Amino acid sequence: MEYHNIPPLYDEKSKILILGSFPSVKSREGQFFYHHPQNRYWKVMAAIFGCEVPDTIEAKKRMILSHHAAMWDVIASCEISGSSDSSIKNVVPNDIVGLLEKTDISRIYTNGGTAHKYYQKYMQQQIGWEDIMLPSTSPANAAWSLDRLIEAWRDKIVL
Repeated sequence: MEYHNIPPLYDEKSKILILGSFPSVKSREGQFFYHHPQNRYWKVMAAIFGCEVPDTIEAKKRMILSHHAAMWDVIASCEISGSSDSSIKNVVPNDIVGLLEKTDISRIYTNGGTAHKYYQKYMQQQIGWEDIMLPSTSPANAAWSLDRLIEAWRDKIVL
């Protein structure tokens, strides 16, 4: 069993929540979201926010919070082989409801199909909100170029 070791990134001003599925091995090792250098999440978010790509964890936190966003993952613990979303079993979800109670979040986005699937399975009925699925920023989603990801995310994210 692997456990999520990264606390949610949010503050009371957060208006949108972006959920991943479960942290990759690199993210668990680095103890921060999208820590794998090939993941395009930070480049996509910087493009949407119109700022430089942050290069430290503190700069990443500042960028997200200054744009009233929040980040976490759907899964608190699971069985997983390496970073393979397709191997996920025995899911225990995070307390998304508890997070929502501490913020002004009014929209939930999921980063990729796996996050979307587990949000729908474990959270949607409890929360009562549809998530907005975005194409995965993972390097495994090689069919999507960086420019195409930025365009898709920009079209759907409402700040």
